[in-house]
Amino acid sequence: MRFFKDNIKMPKDAGWLLPGLQIKRWFAMIFVGSFLILLGTMIIFNMRPVYFTMEFIRQIAEKAPSGIVGVLVGAFGAFIFFKGWQKTNLSMLDLNNGREQGTMLEALYRRRKLNRGPKIVAVGGGTGLSMLLKGIKKITNNVTAIVTVGDDGGSSGRLREEMGILPPGDIRNCIAALADDEDLVTKLFQYRFKTGEGLEGHSFGNLFLSALCSITGDMVRAVKESSNVLSIRGRVLPSTLDDMKLVAELEDGRIIKGESNIPEAHGKIKRLFTDPKDCRPLEDVILAIKEADLIILGPGSLYTSVIPNLLIKEIAKEIANSSAKKIYVCNIMTQPGETDDYNVSSHVNAIIEHAGSSNIMDAVLVNDSLPKNLALKYKAANSFPVKLDVENIKHLGVKIVSKRLIENNKEGLVRHSSNRVARAIYHWYRRGECK
Repeated sequence: MRFFKDNIKMPKDAGWLLPGLQIKRWFAMIFVGSFLILLGTMIIFNMRPVYFTMEFIRQIAEKAPSGIVGVLVGAFGAFIFFKGWQKTNLSMLDLNNGREQGTMLEALYRRRKLNRGPKIVAVGGGTGLSMLLKGIKKITNNVTAIVTVGDDGGSSGRLREEMGILPPGDIRNCIAALADDEDLVTKLFQYRFKTGEGLEGHSFGNLFLSALCSITGDMVRAVKESSNVLSIRGRVLPSTLDDMKLVAELEDGRIIKGESNIPEAHGKIKRLFTDPKDCRPLEDVILAIKEADLIILGPGSLYTSVIPNLLIKEIAKEIANSSAKKIYVCNIMTQPGETDDYNVSSHVNAIIEHAGSSNIMDAVLVNDSLPKNLALKYKAANSFPVKLDVENIKHLGVKIVSKRLIENNKEGLVRHSSNRVARAIYHWYRRGECK
Protein backbone atom coordinates (compact mmCIF):
# COMPACT_ATOMS: atom_id res chain seq x y z
CA MET A 1 0.00 0.00 0.00
CA ARG A 2 1.87 3.07 -1.27
CA PHE A 3 0.96 5.67 1.32
CA PHE A 4 2.10 3.38 4.14
CA LYS A 5 5.45 2.43 2.61
CA ASP A 6 7.42 5.12 4.48
CA ASN A 7 5.80 4.21 7.79
CA ILE A 8 4.91 0.92 9.49
CA LYS A 9 4.27 -2.08 7.28
CA MET A 10 0.94 -3.76 7.90
CA PRO A 11 -1.51 -6.06 6.16
CA LYS A 12 -3.64 -4.29 3.56
CA ASP A 13 -6.91 -5.11 5.34
CA ALA A 14 -5.59 -3.63 8.58
CA GLY A 15 -5.34 -0.26 6.87
CA TRP A 16 -9.11 0.09 7.10
CA LEU A 17 -8.79 0.33 10.88
CA LEU A 18 -6.36 3.26 10.90
CA PRO A 19 -7.56 6.35 12.82
CA GLY A 20 -8.95 9.27 10.86
CA LEU A 21 -10.64 7.30 8.06
CA GLN A 22 -14.06 7.54 9.77
CA ILE A 23 -14.83 3.91 8.95
CA LYS A 24 -14.88 2.14 12.31
CA ARG A 25 -17.89 4.14 13.55
CA TRP A 26 -19.93 3.00 10.57
CA PHE A 27 -18.83 -0.60 11.14
CA ALA A 28 -20.16 -0.29 14.68
CA MET A 29 -23.48 1.22 13.52
CA ILE A 30 -24.00 -1.51 10.93
CA PHE A 31 -23.19 -4.19 13.49
CA VAL A 32 -25.57 -2.78 16.14
CA GLY A 33 -28.29 -2.27 13.54
CA SER A 34 -27.93 -5.80 12.23
CA PHE A 35 -28.02 -7.21 15.78
CA LEU A 36 -31.19 -5.27 16.66
CA ILE A 37 -32.92 -6.37 13.45
CA LEU A 38 -32.10 -10.00 14.23
CA LEU A 39 -33.17 -9.61 17.87
CA GLY A 40 -36.46 -7.96 16.89
CA THR A 41 -37.25 -10.67 14.35
CA MET A 42 -36.65 -13.42 16.88
CA ILE A 43 -38.88 -11.68 19.45
CA ILE A 44 -41.70 -11.30 16.88
CA PHE A 45 -41.67 -15.04 16.21
CA ASN A 46 -41.39 -15.86 19.95
CA MET A 47 -38.05 -17.55 19.46
CA ARG A 48 -36.88 -16.47 22.93
CA PRO A 49 -33.43 -15.36 21.64
CA VAL A 50 -32.00 -14.50 25.05
CA TYR A 51 -32.93 -17.89 26.55
CA PHE A 52 -31.56 -19.94 23.65
CA THR A 53 -28.42 -17.79 23.44
CA MET A 54 -27.67 -18.17 27.13
CA GLU A 55 -28.43 -21.91 27.02
CA PHE A 56 -26.06 -22.31 24.08
CA ILE A 57 -23.32 -20.38 25.89
CA ARG A 58 -23.86 -22.47 29.06
CA GLN A 59 -23.44 -25.73 27.17
CA ILE A 60 -20.29 -24.50 25.43
CA ALA A 61 -18.86 -23.17 28.71
CA GLU A 62 -19.23 -26.61 30.34
CA LYS A 63 -16.86 -28.09 27.78
CA ALA A 64 -14.40 -25.21 27.31
CA PRO A 65 -13.36 -21.98 29.10
CA SER A 66 -16.02 -19.37 28.28
CA GLY A 67 -13.46 -16.56 27.93
CA ILE A 68 -11.52 -18.28 25.17
CA VAL A 69 -14.67 -19.42 23.36
CA GLY A 70 -16.16 -15.92 23.55
CA VAL A 71 -13.06 -14.30 22.08
CA LEU A 72 -12.79 -16.83 19.26
CA VAL A 73 -16.48 -16.64 18.33
CA GLY A 74 -16.50 -12.84 18.50
CA ALA A 75 -13.33 -12.51 16.43
CA PHE A 76 -14.60 -14.96 13.83
CA GLY A 77 -17.93 -13.13 13.62
CA ALA A 78 -16.22 -9.76 13.30
CA PHE A 79 -13.97 -11.09 10.51
CA ILE A 80 -16.92 -12.47 8.54
CA PHE A 81 -18.89 -9.26 9.06
CA PHE A 82 -15.99 -7.02 8.00
CA LYS A 83 -15.15 -9.04 4.87
CA GLY A 84 -18.80 -9.17 3.86
CA TRP A 85 -19.22 -5.42 4.27
CA GLN A 86 -15.99 -4.71 2.38
CA LYS A 87 -16.73 -6.99 -0.57
CA THR A 88 -20.30 -5.68 -0.81
CA ASN A 89 -19.09 -2.10 -1.11
CA LEU A 90 -16.38 -2.98 -3.59
CA SER A 91 -18.94 -4.76 -5.75
CA MET A 92 -21.47 -1.96 -5.53
CA LEU A 93 -18.93 0.74 -6.35
CA ASP A 94 -17.18 -1.42 -8.96
CA LEU A 95 -13.82 -0.26 -7.69
CA ASN A 96 -12.24 -3.67 -7.86
CA ASN A 97 -12.64 -4.09 -11.61
CA GLY A 98 -9.11 -4.32 -12.94
CA ARG A 99 -7.67 -2.22 -10.13
CA GLU A 100 -5.98 -2.99 -6.83
CA GLN A 101 -8.09 -3.22 -3.71
CA GLY A 102 -5.79 -0.61 -2.19
CA THR A 103 -7.11 2.02 -4.63
CA MET A 104 -10.29 2.50 -2.63
CA LEU A 105 -8.41 2.70 0.66
CA GLU A 106 -5.89 5.19 -0.74
CA ALA A 107 -8.70 7.34 -2.13
CA LEU A 108 -10.43 7.28 1.24
CA TYR A 109 -7.18 8.14 3.03
CA ARG A 110 -6.61 11.15 0.78
CA ARG A 111 -10.19 12.25 1.13
CA ARG A 112 -10.26 12.10 4.94
CA LYS A 113 -6.70 13.14 5.78
CA LEU A 114 -5.75 15.51 3.00
CA ASN A 115 -9.14 17.27 3.02
CA ARG A 116 -8.20 18.53 6.48
CA GLY A 117 -4.98 20.07 5.22
CA PRO A 118 -4.34 23.83 5.02
CA LYS A 119 -5.83 25.92 2.23
CA ILE A 120 -2.89 26.66 -0.02
CA VAL A 121 -2.81 29.04 -2.99
CA ALA A 122 0.14 28.62 -5.38
CA VAL A 123 0.76 31.48 -7.84
CA GLY A 124 2.93 31.20 -10.92
CA GLY A 125 3.25 29.33 -14.18
CA GLY A 126 5.58 27.27 -16.31
CA THR A 127 7.40 24.18 -15.09
CA GLY A 128 8.12 25.75 -11.69
CA LEU A 129 4.48 25.81 -10.61
CA SER A 130 3.75 22.28 -11.85
CA MET A 131 6.86 21.03 -9.98
CA LEU A 132 5.62 22.64 -6.77
CA LEU A 133 2.12 21.18 -7.10
CA LYS A 134 3.46 17.62 -7.31
CA GLY A 135 4.79 18.03 -3.78
CA ILE A 136 1.97 20.16 -2.33
CA LYS A 137 -0.72 17.64 -3.33
CA LYS A 138 0.83 15.20 -0.82
CA ILE A 139 0.16 17.70 1.97
CA THR A 140 -3.38 18.84 1.24
CA ASN A 141 -6.28 18.49 -1.16
CA ASN A 142 -7.15 22.14 -0.54
CA VAL A 143 -4.77 23.59 -3.10
CA THR A 144 -5.61 26.21 -5.72
CA ALA A 145 -3.14 26.89 -8.52
CA ILE A 146 -3.42 30.39 -10.01
CA VAL A 147 -1.83 30.24 -13.44
CA THR A 148 -0.58 33.03 -15.68
CA VAL A 149 -2.12 33.27 -19.16
CA GLY A 150 0.50 35.39 -20.89
CA ASP A 151 2.14 32.53 -22.83
CA ASP A 152 2.35 33.18 -26.59
CA GLY A 153 4.94 30.63 -27.71
CA GLY A 154 4.94 27.02 -28.89
CA SER A 155 1.74 24.99 -29.02
CA SER A 156 -0.09 27.37 -26.66
CA GLY A 157 0.80 30.38 -28.79
CA ARG A 158 -0.41 28.70 -31.97
CA LEU A 159 -3.73 27.72 -30.41
CA ARG A 160 -4.11 31.18 -28.91
CA GLU A 161 -3.57 32.84 -32.28
CA GLU A 162 -5.59 30.41 -34.38
CA MET A 163 -8.53 29.79 -32.04
CA GLY A 164 -8.61 32.95 -29.94
CA ILE A 165 -8.47 31.08 -26.62
CA LEU A 166 -6.37 31.44 -23.51
CA PRO A 167 -3.03 29.62 -23.79
CA PRO A 168 -3.63 26.14 -22.33
CA GLY A 169 -0.04 24.94 -21.83
CA ASP A 170 0.66 26.04 -18.24
CA ILE A 171 -2.88 25.14 -17.21
CA ARG A 172 -2.45 21.65 -18.68
CA ASN A 173 0.83 21.11 -16.83
CA CYS A 174 -0.76 22.08 -13.51
CA ILE A 175 -3.75 19.80 -14.05
CA ALA A 176 -1.41 16.90 -14.82
CA ALA A 177 0.77 17.73 -11.78
CA LEU A 178 -2.22 17.49 -9.43
CA ALA A 179 -3.32 14.16 -10.91
CA ASP A 180 -1.94 10.67 -10.27
CA ASP A 181 1.30 10.54 -12.25
CA GLU A 182 1.03 6.80 -12.87
CA ASP A 183 -2.37 7.13 -14.50
CA LEU A 184 -2.48 6.38 -18.23
CA VAL A 185 -4.91 9.27 -18.79
CA THR A 186 -2.38 11.70 -17.33
CA LYS A 187 0.34 10.42 -19.66
CA LEU A 188 -2.10 10.82 -22.54
CA PHE A 189 -2.85 14.38 -21.42
CA GLN A 190 0.87 15.23 -21.55
CA TYR A 191 1.55 13.41 -24.85
CA ARG A 192 3.08 15.66 -27.51
CA PHE A 193 2.72 14.84 -31.20
CA LYS A 194 6.09 14.54 -32.95
CA THR A 195 4.75 14.24 -36.49
CA GLY A 196 1.63 15.06 -38.47
CA GLU A 197 0.72 18.12 -40.49
CA GLY A 198 -0.86 20.64 -38.14
CA LEU A 199 -0.39 18.32 -35.16
CA GLU A 200 3.38 18.38 -34.78
CA GLY A 201 4.40 20.18 -31.58
CA HIS A 202 0.93 20.15 -30.05
CA SER A 203 0.20 18.20 -26.87
CA PHE A 204 -2.96 16.16 -26.57
CA GLY A 205 -3.90 18.06 -23.41
CA ASN A 206 -3.68 21.41 -25.19
CA LEU A 207 -5.94 20.16 -27.96
CA PHE A 208 -8.32 18.59 -25.45
CA LEU A 209 -8.61 21.83 -23.46
CA SER A 210 -9.07 23.83 -26.66
CA ALA A 211 -11.84 21.52 -27.85
CA LEU A 212 -13.59 21.67 -24.46
CA CYS A 213 -13.28 25.45 -24.46
CA SER A 214 -15.00 25.59 -27.86
CA ILE A 215 -17.74 23.24 -26.66
CA THR A 216 -18.39 24.96 -23.34
CA GLY A 217 -17.55 28.46 -24.52
CA ASP A 218 -15.54 29.02 -21.34
CA MET A 219 -11.96 28.10 -20.44
CA VAL A 220 -12.86 27.89 -16.74
CA ARG A 221 -15.48 25.21 -17.46
CA ALA A 222 -13.06 23.45 -19.80
CA VAL A 223 -10.43 23.34 -17.03
CA LYS A 224 -13.00 22.06 -14.54
CA GLU A 225 -14.14 19.24 -16.82
CA SER A 226 -10.54 18.29 -17.62
CA SER A 227 -9.76 18.25 -13.90
CA ASN A 228 -12.69 15.90 -13.33
CA VAL A 229 -11.40 13.52 -16.02
CA LEU A 230 -8.02 13.27 -14.27
CA SER A 231 -9.51 13.35 -10.73
CA ILE A 232 -7.07 16.02 -9.57
CA ARG A 233 -6.69 16.74 -5.86
CA GLY A 234 -7.13 20.51 -5.99
CA ARG A 235 -8.18 22.98 -8.64
CA VAL A 236 -6.50 25.05 -11.34
CA LEU A 237 -7.64 28.58 -12.21
CA PRO A 238 -6.39 30.98 -14.88
CA SER A 239 -5.57 34.32 -13.29
CA THR A 240 -7.80 36.12 -15.78
CA LEU A 241 -10.04 35.38 -18.76
CA ASP A 242 -8.90 38.55 -20.53
CA ASP A 243 -6.62 38.23 -23.56
CA MET A 244 -3.59 39.32 -21.55
CA LYS A 245 -0.31 39.99 -23.36
CA LEU A 246 2.96 40.82 -21.64
CA VAL A 247 4.97 43.93 -22.51
CA ALA A 248 8.43 44.74 -21.13
CA GLU A 249 10.20 48.08 -21.04
CA LEU A 250 13.96 47.59 -21.07
CA GLU A 251 16.49 49.92 -19.49
CA ASP A 252 17.80 50.85 -22.94
CA GLY A 253 14.35 52.17 -23.84
CA ARG A 254 13.16 49.30 -26.02
CA ILE A 255 9.57 48.05 -25.68
CA ILE A 256 9.26 44.30 -26.16
CA LYS A 257 5.83 42.76 -26.72
CA GLY A 258 5.04 39.10 -26.12
CA GLU A 259 6.21 36.69 -23.41
CA SER A 260 8.32 34.59 -25.76
CA ASN A 261 10.11 37.69 -27.14
CA ILE A 262 11.15 39.14 -23.76
CA PRO A 263 14.03 36.72 -22.98
CA GLU A 264 15.17 36.87 -26.60
CA ALA A 265 15.68 40.64 -26.39
CA HIS A 266 18.67 40.12 -24.06
CA GLY A 267 18.17 43.38 -22.22
CA LYS A 268 17.73 44.35 -18.58
CA ILE A 269 14.04 44.67 -17.73
CA LYS A 270 13.03 48.00 -16.21
CA ARG A 271 9.34 47.19 -15.77
CA LEU A 272 6.71 44.77 -16.96
CA PHE A 273 3.10 45.58 -17.78
CA THR A 274 0.12 44.05 -19.55
CA ASP A 275 -1.92 44.80 -22.63
CA PRO A 276 -4.74 45.54 -21.92
CA LYS A 277 -3.62 47.52 -18.90
CA ASP A 278 -6.39 46.60 -16.44
CA CYS A 279 -7.05 42.86 -16.65
CA ARG A 280 -9.84 41.53 -14.46
CA PRO A 281 -9.23 38.53 -12.19
CA LEU A 282 -11.59 35.61 -11.82
CA GLU A 283 -13.89 35.90 -8.82
CA ASP A 284 -12.85 32.40 -7.74
CA VAL A 285 -9.21 33.53 -7.72
CA ILE A 286 -9.95 36.41 -5.36
CA LEU A 287 -12.08 34.17 -3.13
CA ALA A 288 -9.32 31.53 -2.97
CA ILE A 289 -6.79 34.16 -1.88
CA LYS A 290 -9.15 35.50 0.80
CA GLU A 291 -9.68 31.99 2.23
CA ALA A 292 -6.03 30.90 2.01
CA ASP A 293 -3.95 29.82 5.01
CA LEU A 294 -0.74 29.83 2.97
CA ILE A 295 0.17 31.62 -0.29
CA ILE A 296 3.18 30.51 -2.34
CA LEU A 297 4.78 32.58 -5.11
CA GLY A 298 6.99 30.76 -7.62
CA PRO A 299 9.28 29.17 -8.39
CA GLY A 300 9.49 29.90 -12.10
CA SER A 301 10.61 32.52 -14.57
CA LEU A 302 10.48 35.76 -12.61
CA TYR A 303 9.16 38.07 -15.33
CA THR A 304 7.18 35.64 -17.46
CA SER A 305 5.64 33.26 -14.88
CA VAL A 306 5.48 34.81 -11.39
CA ILE A 307 5.15 38.58 -11.82
CA PRO A 308 2.48 38.47 -14.61
CA ASN A 309 -0.11 37.27 -12.06
CA LEU A 310 0.74 40.21 -9.80
CA LEU A 311 0.23 42.71 -12.62
CA ILE A 312 -3.49 42.08 -12.17
CA LYS A 313 -3.99 44.74 -9.51
CA GLU A 314 -6.76 43.03 -7.55
CA ILE A 315 -4.71 39.84 -7.20
CA ALA A 316 -1.66 41.72 -5.90
CA LYS A 317 -3.85 43.76 -3.55
CA GLU A 318 -5.63 40.71 -2.09
CA ILE A 319 -2.35 38.86 -1.52
CA ALA A 320 -0.82 41.90 0.17
CA ASN A 321 -3.88 42.32 2.42
CA SER A 322 -4.20 38.61 3.18
CA SER A 323 -3.59 37.37 6.71
CA ALA A 324 -2.24 34.10 5.27
CA LYS A 325 1.43 33.25 5.55
CA LYS A 326 3.21 34.17 2.32
CA ILE A 327 6.45 32.79 0.94
CA TYR A 328 8.34 33.19 -2.33
CA VAL A 329 10.36 30.27 -3.70
CA CYS A 330 13.39 31.83 -5.35
CA ASN A 331 14.97 30.36 -8.46
CA ILE A 332 18.26 28.53 -8.02
CA MET A 333 19.91 29.70 -11.25
CA THR A 334 19.70 32.97 -13.16
CA GLN A 335 17.71 32.90 -16.38
CA PRO A 336 19.47 34.32 -19.44
CA GLY A 337 17.60 37.29 -20.89
CA GLU A 338 15.47 37.76 -17.77
CA THR A 339 17.49 37.72 -14.57
CA ASP A 340 21.14 38.07 -15.63
CA ASP A 341 23.33 39.03 -12.63
CA TYR A 342 20.33 38.85 -10.25
CA ASN A 343 20.84 37.84 -6.64
CA VAL A 344 18.07 36.81 -4.24
CA SER A 345 17.24 40.37 -3.19
CA SER A 346 16.94 41.38 -6.86
CA HIS A 347 14.22 38.75 -7.31
CA VAL A 348 12.45 39.86 -4.14
CA ASN A 349 12.71 43.55 -5.08
CA ALA A 350 11.26 42.95 -8.54
CA ILE A 351 8.22 41.21 -7.06
CA ILE A 352 7.66 43.91 -4.43
CA GLU A 353 7.96 46.73 -6.97
CA HIS A 354 5.57 45.18 -9.49
CA ALA A 355 3.07 44.16 -6.80
CA GLY A 356 3.24 47.64 -5.31
CA SER A 357 3.49 46.38 -1.73
CA SER A 358 6.16 45.05 0.63
CA ASN A 359 3.46 42.86 2.24
CA ILE A 360 3.42 40.57 -0.78
CA MET A 361 5.66 38.08 1.03
CA ASP A 362 6.76 37.22 4.58
CA ALA A 363 9.70 35.00 3.66
CA VAL A 364 11.82 33.79 0.78
CA LEU A 365 12.81 30.14 0.39
CA VAL A 366 16.31 29.65 -1.04
CA ASN A 367 18.40 26.63 -1.92
CA ASP A 368 21.50 26.22 0.25
CA SER A 369 23.50 23.67 -1.76
CA LEU A 370 24.65 22.98 -5.30
CA PRO A 371 26.17 19.95 -7.05
CA LYS A 372 29.95 19.83 -6.73
CA ASN A 373 30.13 18.96 -10.42
CA LEU A 374 27.80 21.72 -11.66
CA ALA A 375 27.06 21.00 -15.31
CA LEU A 376 29.10 23.07 -17.76
CA LYS A 377 26.03 23.74 -19.87
CA TYR A 378 24.87 26.39 -17.38
CA LYS A 379 28.01 28.48 -17.81
CA ALA A 380 27.81 28.02 -21.57
CA ALA A 381 24.26 29.42 -21.49
CA ASN A 382 25.27 32.31 -19.17
CA SER A 383 23.21 30.87 -16.31
CA PHE A 384 24.76 31.11 -12.85
CA PRO A 385 23.71 30.33 -9.27
CA VAL A 386 21.55 33.02 -7.65
CA LYS A 387 23.60 34.45 -4.78
CA LEU A 388 22.07 34.88 -1.34
CA ASP A 389 22.73 38.46 -0.17
CA VAL A 390 21.47 38.27 3.40
CA GLU A 391 21.85 41.92 4.44
CA ASN A 392 19.93 43.30 1.47
CA ILE A 393 17.05 40.90 2.09
CA LYS A 394 16.89 41.80 5.79
CA HIS A 395 16.57 45.47 4.83
CA LEU A 396 13.48 44.51 2.83
CA GLY A 397 11.90 43.00 5.94
CA VAL A 398 11.74 39.51 4.44
CA LYS A 399 12.76 36.42 6.39
CA ILE A 400 15.11 33.88 4.85
CA VAL A 401 14.32 30.15 4.85
CA SER A 402 17.36 28.24 3.65
CA LYS A 403 17.10 24.52 2.79
CA ARG A 404 18.47 21.95 0.38
CA LEU A 405 15.90 22.02 -2.42
CA ILE A 406 17.57 20.27 -5.34
CA GLU A 407 17.17 16.71 -6.54
CA ASN A 408 20.08 14.31 -6.20
CA ASN A 409 21.75 13.50 -9.51
CA LYS A 410 25.15 12.55 -10.82
CA GLU A 411 25.01 14.79 -13.90
CA GLY A 412 25.45 18.07 -12.02
CA LEU A 413 22.01 19.31 -13.05
CA VAL A 414 20.07 21.79 -10.92
CA ARG A 415 16.45 20.76 -10.54
CA HIS A 416 14.02 21.55 -7.74
CA SER A 417 12.83 18.49 -5.84
CA SER A 418 9.05 18.81 -5.50
CA ASN A 419 9.06 16.86 -2.23
CA ARG A 420 11.88 18.87 -0.66
CA VAL A 421 10.35 22.19 -1.65
CA ALA A 422 6.91 21.19 -0.36
CA ARG A 423 8.32 19.86 2.92
CA ALA A 424 10.40 23.00 3.50
CA ILE A 425 7.40 25.25 2.91
CA TYR A 426 5.10 23.17 5.10
CA HIS A 427 7.60 23.00 7.97
CA TRP A 428 8.01 26.79 7.83
CA TYR A 429 4.23 27.19 7.81
CA ARG A 430 3.69 24.77 10.72
CA ARG A 431 6.49 26.33 12.75
CA GLY A 432 4.72 29.66 12.54
CA GLU A 433 1.37 28.08 13.39
CA CYS A 434 2.77 26.58 16.58
CA LYS A 435 4.15 29.85 17.93
